[in-house]
Amino acid sequence: MPDPADHYDLVLRGERVLTPEGVGPHEVGVRDGVIVAVAPLGADLAGDRVVEVGSEEILLPGLVDSHVHVNEPGRTEWEGFASATRAAAAGGVTTIVDMPLNSIPPTVDVEALEIKRGVARDQVHVDVGFWGGAVPGNTAQLRPLHEAGVFGFKCFLLPSGVDEFPPLGLDEIEEDLAELATFDSVLIVHAEDPHVIEDAPHREGPVYADFLASRPRAAEDVGIKDVIDRARRTGARAHILHLSSSDALEEIRTAKAEGVRLTVETCPHYLVLTAEEIPDGATAFKCCPPIREAGNQDLLWEAVADGTIDLIVSDHSPATVELKHPESGGFDVAWGGISSLQLGLPLVWTEARRRGIPLERIVALMSSQPAAFVGLQRKGAIAVGGDADFAVFAPDESFTVDVAELRHKNPVSAYAGRTLDGVVRAAYLRGEVVDGGEPRGRLLAHGVD
Repeated sequence: MPDPADHYDLVLRGERVLTPEGVGPHEVGVRDGVIVAVAPLGADLAGDRVVEVGSEEILLPGLVDSHVHVNEPGRTEWEGFASATRAAAAGGVTTIVDMPLNSIPPTVDVEALEIKRGVARDQVHVDVGFWGGAVPGNTAQLRPLHEAGVFGFKCFLLPSGVDEFPPLGLDEIEEDLAELATFDSVLIVHAEDPHVIEDAPHREGPVYADFLASRPRAAEDVGIKDVIDRARRTGARAHILHLSSSDALEEIRTAKAEGVRLTVETCPHYLVLTAEEIPDGATAFKCCPPIREAGNQDLLWEAVADGTIDLIVSDHSPATVELKHPESGGFDVAWGGISSLQLGLPLVWTEARRRGIPLERIVALMSSQPAAFVGLQRKGAIAVGGDADFAVFAPDESFTVDVAELRHKNPVSAYAGRTLDGVVRAAYLRGEVVDGGEPRGRLLAHGVD
């Protein structure tokens, strides 16, 4: 029990505070941006500022989103660090890890990482870390990037959509996994097999069913098996990005049971949206891998509930309105990506509560587990010694998504007009409310906590 005579910069009190032990009545004392006390409600901790969390609200740890495409520099008209981090905070996300592609240059060597850090510095409203990229010919750059602080390395099995970030062949993936094993980093993989996709039917135009047929489940299933095989042989850590195919779940479960060092994520769009509801020409729904059928979604939720899926992250992949080709509605030409950084928690909570999955489980998948995955020990939990990053969440309040009120840069959303449960009332970063004014975020480096 903290000494009542102790004084704190900030004290938060609430009937419902989510700690690693569960939801309960607590007071949280913050000093110098760090949680230094978690006491039972009624301890009367004294603070320069005291926040009473409402009875209809829950104090959550700030969320950690390890899959965000910020795109700056080079494609800042798609998104930038200022807009992306404002959107993150509005969704209760207090830490993001930025993907290495869609920016120019891509983060495939230390020089490119420093360029990106230089652009991000002084304009981020939440904390930001960076992934490195694994592309043909840069194996020698992986260790220097790791030593410079990237959290791991992303690669594709098929073309990424931007020429400056080409895919790796399977032999190159095995070579890079073997290299990463020497310093215990992780390869995060967009695992769709290019040969399966080449053999799939391809029809131009606005029919969603045609687009879905062009990215079959088998492409993911084969790609994931190939990655698992190479992780098994090398002993390296591998991570499957944005899982959409439920057919791959048994392969994943078997690998995990064998001790393969494998983790898996999925995204709100695969857990909330279904192919059956997507109108033809509605290119705001285009992403790769694609949104699949309702039965497939049910099996993904089973994998969320039983722990097969380790993380739920946004894969926030924005673009300009023009790149979505809304006039033609052509799924074959529209940019593939869904912007959901601000909406992730309400989206997933709305569907989870309908399925009887508790909020504590969802928050773990969106906070403590992503934090552990990337090695951020001070993030993702309301616990003594952690950063004082919080989200104040009203789980029973509803709202309707208005694209004009979203804080990412371009007014495109697959969720426009959708009514969701759960409102993020505030986000705190190291004990300060994130209001979108003065940027207070920091740039994070792996191994420096």
